[in-house]
Amino acid sequence: MNNKVLDKINDIFFITLGSFIYGFGVNYFIVANHLAEGGFTGIALILHYTFGWPVGIVILVSNIPLLIAGWRLWGFNFIAKTFLGVVASSLAIELTSGFQLQVDDLLLAALYGGIITGTGLALVIRYGGTTGGADIIGRLFNHFYGIRIGKFYLVFDTIVLSTVALLFGLTITLYSLVTIFVFSKVTDYILEGIDAAKQALIISNHTREIAEQIDRELDRGYTFLKGIGGYTGADKEILLCVVGKWQVFRLKKLVKKIDPKAFVIVSEVYEALGEGFKENY
Repeated sequence: MNNKVLDKINDIFFITLGSFIYGFGVNYFIVANHLAEGGFTGIALILHYTFGWPVGIVILVSNIPLLIAGWRLWGFNFIAKTFLGVVASSLAIELTSGFQLQVDDLLLAALYGGIITGTGLALVIRYGGTTGGADIIGRLFNHFYGIRIGKFYLVFDTIVLSTVALLFGLTITLYSLVTIFVFSKVTDYILEGIDAAKQALIISNHTREIAEQIDRELDRGYTFLKGIGGYTGADKEILLCVVGKWQVFRLKKLVKKIDPKAFVIVSEVYEALGEGFKENY
């Protein structure tokens, strides 16, 4: 069995596993406590609470025309893992519908609902799938009208949550916002991993000394860049260093100790690959 086949089996397994974790979280904490979410799941929950329609079936049926549109526009290879994610998550929601935990404290339900569903969706996305719905619509709007996907999500979720507030009250909506916030943070954390990093650009007259201390104290590599001072026109040596997010405070303290006048820019790094971080590309 070659590596490509093994990779596909691996992707299918983890997309399916993530879908079932997601489905369990939706039922066990969110449906059980009458909370809501954004996206197509939010719409399915509204229809479930209002008319009793099964959440998984609503998600599956509403995604069928979107999957067909995606297949016609971008081909089956593009839509295959999304198809798997949609079917698996819809099936998972239906199969786990009997597992529900009603709690007295809605905040706990919101927090744990966000953690479990965020974990499940992160696995699906990490292995190339999605749960369809708003993701496909967002891509369609971007394709035909040039609307940014992020802006579409914002408008779509605002409409869904406004409907929740209108039908079920502000309290449920506020707790549902907690679920969505935790959900997004957990998803980001799992996708970025514990190796999420920070990039520092250090402009100083003591870059060599700072670099030595970075190597000694933080065990991180560095790169020297050539620059020119905008005011003086003099050559400048700029130190570029990528550190773990937990090392940022130590880095700033180290720089300040050597050169209190150093100019330091710290920015987010979406992903760091290579020695000291993730080894796999």
